Amino acid sequence: MSNQQQTVLIFLFNEVEVLDFAGPFEVLSLAQKNNQPFFNVRTISETGEAIRARNGLTVLPDYSFDTWKGDADLVIIPGGYGAREIEIHNQKVLTWIQQVYERTNILASVCTGAFLLSEAGLLNGKAATTHWASLDRFEVDYPEVRVKRDVKFVDEGGIVTSAGISAGINMAFHLVKKIIGVESARETAKRMEYDILL
Repeated sequence: MSNQQQTVLIFLFNEVEVLDFAGPFEVLSLAQKNNQPFFNVRTISETGEAIRARNGLTVLPDYSFDTWKGDADLVIIPGGYGAREIEIHNQKVLTWIQQVYERTNILASVCTGAFLLSEAGLLNGKAATTHWASLDRFEVDYPEVRVKRDVKFVDEGGIVTSAGISAGINMAFHLVKKIIGVESARETAKRMEYDILL
């Protein structure tokens, strides 16, 4: 558990699943310690230009890879069609993920964001999960990953992966509990009117 405010960076890209990033954004933005926001949550994309998420939602990221100069305590890689079918072939994105992993305390993925972590070589020898509909492909494409089924998230210390879409919210509460403490997680859930056993 930590007392100092931490920076969270959420990666955005075209065809990202909306709740994959918006769910953790909401949880982490609301989490408090000593009645003060604990996380400074920001968004980043490769170019910094507006991205078009699944079903047409347009979002303007705070930073591009070039304009972000700091380090983040927590980096979240969401999923969706854009992760598993588009960004998985983007070497600049994969290199960036490898680089931020070296400079962050926790790298977390939601849904098929785990494919990007795997493609970057960060899940070899580790347990991980992803969206239920992609588990078979995940297992075939990345045999060095110990794929976990029927779980909301898998915590491997410096890397945390979650199952699909709304499971990212469960993972975000887990991260609040892990980083700040259970009382903060419970207060955040109460504020959101979100039913979760913590």
